[in-house]
Amino acid sequence: MSFILDPWPWYVSGPLFAIVMLSLILFGKNFGMSSNLRTLCAIGGAGKWSDFFKFDFKAQKWNLVVVLGAVIGGYIGSHFLQNQPNINISAATISTLQEMGFKNPGAQILPPELFSWSALSDPKILGILILGGFLVGFGTRYAGGCTSGHAISGLSNLQIPSLVAVIGFFIGGLFMTHLIFPLLF
Repeated sequence: MSFILDPWPWYVSGPLFAIVMLSLILFGKNFGMSSNLRTLCAIGGAGKWSDFFKFDFKAQKWNLVVVLGAVIGGYIGSHFLQNQPNINISAATISTLQEMGFKNPGAQILPPELFSWSALSDPKILGILILGGFLVGFGTRYAGGCTSGHAISGLSNLQIPSLVAVIGFFIGGLFMTHLIFPLLF
C-alpha cells in the first residue's frame, strides 16, 4: 500500500513515461496540453470567429484522452492517493514567504493564500490569475506549444526550437520568481 501512496521512484515512472513517449513518436503524434485547448475550442465552434480554429479537429480527438486522463488522475490522486509530503524548503524561503503574508509556508504543496476559493475574493489575486492565464495562453500560441509539449515531446524529438523554448521557460520562471513575484506580494 505504501508504494501506491508514495511518489513512484524514477526507475518506475521514468521507463513508463519513456514507453508512452516512444509510442507517440512511433505513431507520429506529439504530446502537449495546449493543443487540446485548440481542439476543444474547435469542437465548440470557435472556427466561426477565428480561422485558427478551422482545422480537422477529429484527427486530434485522440489527444483529448490525455486531458481526460489528467483530470481523472488528478482527482484520484488528490482524493484517494494523497500522502502530503514533508516539503523541504530553506529557512530563507520560509522567512521570505512569511514576510509576503504566507501563514504556514511549506505545510502544503499549494498554499491556500493563492490556491483557494477565498483567495479569489482578493482583487489582486484574481487580477494576477486572469493576467497570468492570458499570458500563458498567448505564450503557448506564440511559442508554438506549452511547457509539456516542448520539454517532453519536442526535446524527445531533438527539436532545436523546443530547446530554445524550454530555456526561455526557465528564464521566465526565474524572472517571475525573483523579480516580479516579490513586487506583487
